[in-house]
Amino acid sequence: MSKTPTNPSIITRDVDKIAAKTGNVYESISIVGQRARQISSKMKEELSGKLSEFASTVDNLEEIFENREQIEISKYYERMPKPSALAIDDFLADKIDFRNREEGTTEN
Repeated sequence: MSKTPTNPSIITRDVDKIAAKTGNVYESISIVGQRARQISSKMKEELSGKLSEFASTVDNLEEIFENREQIEISKYYERMPKPSALAIDDFLADKIDFRNREEGTTEN
């Protein structure tokens, strides 16, 4: 029987730890989702900025070399942890400030 290697980016999370921060798992997931969108937007801006340096309207032999650089940059971003994983890590490490709209208090 061959053993299939597991994906190291897959991490089992303790739902109770996530829910303990707010007292409600759905509220915690909502906060994590908002943070993931912020991270994703920032990463997309960075990638677009780096790839825009290679934008050209002229077709020539140098384009092949530039495409290689573009591919390497794209591969680097593909290998990075997903925004949702980064957001969960931030949430569990108390790096996200959030507040309850009804109460208006800030919590960690």
